[in-house]
Amino acid sequence: MEYRKLGNTNLDVSLICLGTMTWGQQNSLDDALQQLDYALDQGVNFVDAAEMYPVPPRAETQGRTEECIGEWFARRGGRDRVILATKVSGRSDATGDWRHLRGGPQLSREHIRQAVRDSLKRLRTDYIDLYQVHWPERTTNFFGQLGYRHREQDGLNSIEETLSALTELVREGLVRHIGISNETPWGLMEYLRAARERDLVRIASIQNPYNLLNRSFEIGLAEMSLREQVGLLAYSPLAMAMLTGKYSGGARPEGARLTLFNRFQRYSGPQAVAASEAYVALARAHDLDPGAMALAFVNSREFVTSTIIGATRLDQLAANIASVQVKLSEEVIAGIEAIHRQYSNPAP
Repeated sequence: MEYRKLGNTNLDVSLICLGTMTWGQQNSLDDALQQLDYALDQGVNFVDAAEMYPVPPRAETQGRTEECIGEWFARRGGRDRVILATKVSGRSDATGDWRHLRGGPQLSREHIRQAVRDSLKRLRTDYIDLYQVHWPERTTNFFGQLGYRHREQDGLNSIEETLSALTELVREGLVRHIGISNETPWGLMEYLRAARERDLVRIASIQNPYNLLNRSFEIGLAEMSLREQVGLLAYSPLAMAMLTGKYSGGARPEGARLTLFNRFQRYSGPQAVAASEAYVALARAHDLDPGAMALAFVNSREFVTSTIIGATRLDQLAANIASVQVKLSEEVIAGIEAIHRQYSNPAP
């Protein structure tokens, strides 16, 4: 396993991070325990969760993912082996009210403090290594939105208020480091500005989508990530498995995520499907597993701190973790770039 520094902290995190959003819905508790056992045995030390998981989010399942991790800690006693990340939810036009989360989640001091208490209880630990804002509270470009349209919104919690609340958690020892997710260049710089000007804790990471179908992070955020030491935690590196070839030719395997849940259409548009087929064909022409090629590309980016992978089966997990051993030739990289020029960010 390869390890990289988490931002400007003293934490070394594994290049592969174990994603958990299926635990408690598609995956059982036993599945989750087995995945954790296997991943840690392979050198993975980084686990990412969220208070709203599993996904798709529902009131009756909310929090189960963190409970699975807490059960692993209770049974294995391995808290010191894990760099644990989770997230707090806020308001969003993209997600709706979600009244089951604190009557409607916000990124205010009161809500953040309640959220971290609830997460700590479910996780059965007294501290979180990386506590992340799951998405901006303001209306902006995330979850596939493009064509920014400015809206003045009243009653929202400012980034400064959110960062002040997170800083309190760090100074109290409940949280070691903080990060953001689904953010824009403006949002990243606002967090850094507020930290600098108000003597608040600096963010260590940004968790955004990044894969062969969505390289929009490169446009404005990659330079910021490197210059400001705010590393990317790349989620959806396989574009919800579109890049593995499992959905080629319109296939919808039984039990697969895109088969089970209609809400996941982000990577299923005509251009995204065509690009996926091209990447799968490129991989096979070079005797590479398509999923391994897609993950190896993300792993190789200098602005990526860790690649968040998820799996519903152990064989999938093993293959994803093994991607750290795959190094792409210049010919394969050239082929990837040629496809990217033809299908530029078909699924942002």
